[in-house]
Amino acid sequence: MKRTIASLCAAVFAVLALGACNTVQGIGKDIEKGGEAIQRAVK
Repeated sequence: MKRTIASLCAAVFAVLALGACNTVQGIGKDIEKGGEAIQRAVK
């Protein structure tokens, strides 16, 4: 029983960690696009 709970917790943690990576990557792309827009406006 304990092994099943530990496996379930590990799976949930892995899904959350992978989801966070995608979120951070998306935020990075949004910030990059914002910076490019500012650079175009300054030119």
